[in-house]
Amino acid sequence: MSDESRNFPRKPRGNTPPRNDRPVRPVDMARAQAQLKEFLDLALREMGLALSHEISTPNAGKPGEGAPEILITFRGEDEGLLLEHNAELLLSIEHIAHRWLRLDPRQHDQVRFDCGDYRAARLEELKLSARVAAQRVRETGQSFEFNPMPPRERRIIHLELNGAAGVRTASEGTGDRRHLVIYPANKKT
Repeated sequence: MSDESRNFPRKPRGNTPPRNDRPVRPVDMARAQAQLKEFLDLALREMGLALSHEISTPNAGKPGEGAPEILITFRGEDEGLLLEHNAELLLSIEHIAHRWLRLDPRQHDQVRFDCGDYRAARLEELKLSARVAAQRVRETGQSFEFNPMPPRERRIIHLELNGAAGVRTASEGTGDRRHLVIYPANKKT
């Protein structure tokens, strides 16, 4: 065996199915809640944040209802820190928690974090932005391009404008630059 073949893992042969084709194991809710408590106790202590957290299951066992199966809500003196810069810290903690739980990306919507009703306010903000942008596209006949946003937020806009008269939506770009565009219904991309 050559030095080269010992140092590098073998590439899989044949067609490896994309990750989305693999079945997703259901989340063990009791285990996930225990792991989340362990993670949050450690993270909040190490970051020195004056926050408490509540772990609830508002929609457990009802997939497809739109609400998460596990909701973590923060309260306390440092709520403002979590919500600064479009809730960057809140969303970062959520991302790390998803990694801590080893969730498949298709399961990320099942575990959500919130603080000061940020999620509900952001949902309404996105829906309003979608309606206003769609009206502008109808009036001007020019497409409207949103700034890059996470898949969850793009999906909200797609759903809000699904079936809206005179417009259609498309996601474009790749990675962190993926964004949503609203086009006049009769314009080709």
